[in-house]
Amino acid sequence: MEWTAWFDAPEYEFARQVLQRSVATLYFVAFLSSLNQFPALLGERGLLPVPEYLEGFNRLGRPSLFRWRYSDRLLRTVCWAGMAVAATLAAGLPQLGPPWVPLLAFLTLWLLYMSVVNVGQTFYGFGWEMLLLEAGFTVAFLGSDQTPPPRTILILLVWLVFRLEFGAGLIKIRGGQEWRDLTALYYHHETQPMPGPLSRQAHLLPKAWHRLEVLGNHFAQLVVPFFLFAPQPLASAAAGIIIFTQLWLVASGNFAWLNWMAIVLAFAAVSDPVAHALIPAIPLDWGATSAGAGTDASAGSQAPVPWLVVVTLATVLLVVLSYRPIENLVSRQQLMNASFNRWQLVNTYGAFGTVTKQRIEIVVEGTLDAEPWDGADWREYGFKGKPGDVRRIPRQFAPYHLRLDWLMWFLPLRTVHEEWFYAFLAKLLRADRPMLRLLRHDPFDGEPPRWVRARSYHYRFSTRAEFRATGQRWIRTPLYVVIPPSRLPSED
Repeated sequence: MEWTAWFDAPEYEFARQVLQRSVATLYFVAFLSSLNQFPALLGERGLLPVPEYLEGFNRLGRPSLFRWRYSDRLLRTVCWAGMAVAATLAAGLPQLGPPWVPLLAFLTLWLLYMSVVNVGQTFYGFGWEMLLLEAGFTVAFLGSDQTPPPRTILILLVWLVFRLEFGAGLIKIRGGQEWRDLTALYYHHETQPMPGPLSRQAHLLPKAWHRLEVLGNHFAQLVVPFFLFAPQPLASAAAGIIIFTQLWLVASGNFAWLNWMAIVLAFAAVSDPVAHALIPAIPLDWGATSAGAGTDASAGSQAPVPWLVVVTLATVLLVVLSYRPIENLVSRQQLMNASFNRWQLVNTYGAFGTVTKQRIEIVVEGTLDAEPWDGADWREYGFKGKPGDVRRIPRQFAPYHLRLDWLMWFLPLRTVHEEWFYAFLAKLLRADRPMLRLLRHDPFDGEPPRWVRARSYHYRFSTRAEFRATGQRWIRTPLYVVIPPSRLPSED
């Protein structure tokens, strides 16, 4: 069947290698993050225990291996299994076999991680969780080294990048006035959830540069994505612009694996000839030598017929599921980071429709004193990622995801009276070791405090003159006590 040769895309072998290995690597990071944090946050004795959540769990609505039973041991088994499978894919081992092997490996990652996300509650309510799930499912159908990359799957991956970028651009244009008057970057580097080592330097750049940043962002998200579907080398050039802008976001902030996933997915539009022209070490005929592709196009596709059938069915499924995201993109009530099916496939994405103008931080303190007066010896708990110590340089953690630190950023934007936050304070009063391991600094070295409280502060980056005078990277101003001194009921 000569017409089936169109399904083969041997000139995108480099793209396939990047997509499969990199997506697997990000799955490894996601499982590692869950292994280290899930039991303390959501485990049997966590802040929002999964066993209690499962009592009201809709067993038909959200697929999860934990819907019948949860234990921390089972969670750790799932994470270790996911990391093992991800590591083999990142090394390219399943790709050496028939296409069914990497297919099953990626679908295993998808199902295992979806099981975690679907019981993760607010700690897993981020858009990049859906993005990882959708990317893992889609790259599963890229096949192995024994078959040419399927063109339809590459197009669907480009469609995913388009939704990710264009959806984010529309959210901004339809959102706060700061995106339309080009002032959003006056604030963003300073008020973003978790600044990185270069965030202060980025914030201190001239305002004219920040306006250019916003213009560049609008161009990269509202114009460039359409060229991903253009002929080469325009498609590769569009991918290059997206990669460049995402690398700037990586350098200036911590957004878990969101930016890294956008970079990886953009490679779906990069052809081997373009990659070879930029980096001659990349073989020009990689696809022709890896799967026997390009031998005789008149003979039709080089892939086995059963594999073509599976790829076609997956393509039809993802195309049909694209209806709701398309409808959402053109809607004035555009949803941000939403899934329209319980399998979290073909979702809608977007972030920062409005930019926070001021940074308010919740600082948690404890004291060993018997009475919690203002004159007591209040000591501050230190978090790994969120601002605290005014002299400390913000650290780079992405693509690793610090879930507790991210939720702390949302408290002043919503309310501090969250169930998980009160449970967190109770854990501190008990000097709970798993919880303390999630922190950078315990001021009591494992000893339980008598009292804890939460205070709000206004934070801003210091100017260069202020830094030279004080050595502080942050200037903070105390506001008020948001949760008064509290202790365990047993001590009353």
